[in-house]
Amino acid sequence: MSNPLPNSPGACFMFQFPLLVSDVGGTNARFGLIDHAEAPLEIIARLHTKDFAGLAEATQEATRTLVNKPRSLIACGAGPVDGLKLKLTNANWLIDGPREAQKLSLAAGLLLNDFEAQALSLPAIKRDWLHVIGPDIAPGTGPRLILGPGTGLGIGALIETDGRHVPVSSEACHIDFGPVGADEEAFWPLLERVYGRVTTESVMNGAGLVRIHKARAAALNVTLAAEDGPAITEAALANPGSFEAQTIAAYWNIIARFAGDMAITFAATGGVTLAGGILPRIVSLLNATHFRAAFENKAPVAALAQRVGTALLVNPDAVLHGMAAIGMRPNSYAIDYSARNWVPAA
Repeated sequence: MSNPLPNSPGACFMFQFPLLVSDVGGTNARFGLIDHAEAPLEIIARLHTKDFAGLAEATQEATRTLVNKPRSLIACGAGPVDGLKLKLTNANWLIDGPREAQKLSLAAGLLLNDFEAQALSLPAIKRDWLHVIGPDIAPGTGPRLILGPGTGLGIGALIETDGRHVPVSSEACHIDFGPVGADEEAFWPLLERVYGRVTTESVMNGAGLVRIHKARAAALNVTLAAEDGPAITEAALANPGSFEAQTIAAYWNIIARFAGDMAITFAATGGVTLAGGILPRIVSLLNATHFRAAFENKAPVAALAQRVGTALLVNPDAVLHGMAAIGMRPNSYAIDYSARNWVPAA
């Protein structure tokens, strides 16, 4: 079975089923399957990116036991899309759409930036997948934004026009980033530089949490007991009064003020959703009042920030559901399928 996809006037382009969806990051590669047009999404594999040479090899492993092999694939990756290719920023994969299609005998393929896909997934998010922070998100009231740290840092926005969802991707993860307030100003000069810079990603991704922890320790002359992300998180959760918990609080404050920056950048009155692999693990250490204070401290446009609801996405597979929705209802999404399809039309 197949679905019509929007294309140039008078043209007809088809996704064929079974349809595979894949979310590839620097650490993990997740796969889901829609067997036919009426079928629900089934999560079929969670793999480690480093264990495979590329997308085709990981896909072959994920679908090894399937009788009916996928005919189409929608994939998203943590890196900028360049035509029909995507180089993962934090892993040694080059996803080349036409090459993957040939290796996997696909009839169609679509490649998205990971937070372009996250943005497109916003309409598919269920309320019980969200942990609300302060004012709730009011759907249908303007541009929507999603951002979050993991191996990297992703940012994407979604607008609606003529009844169709339009994604707006961003590489704001690589802009320069500076301190605010005396506490940050004390440790900021001691932060480890990445490519000679302090960027939003270098401070807020998983490695960024460790950089903040080490810089704070150096500034305060503290001997560290925990020096990697999992150990910092474990110690903070075990003792909310610990130095590690104070680092997590500093980290949440940085996330909050950057989220507020992006909210006013996009005038995201449709809300800001936080995502990624790190924040759900430390949500119990989140002080919502402090978060909103940092988020809203945007004079002279604080009133705009105050209008923007915030929530944390706690379902790690939400983006797979979002890409499944694209496959099932492609006409709802303003994507240039004809230009981005891996397999040229016959």
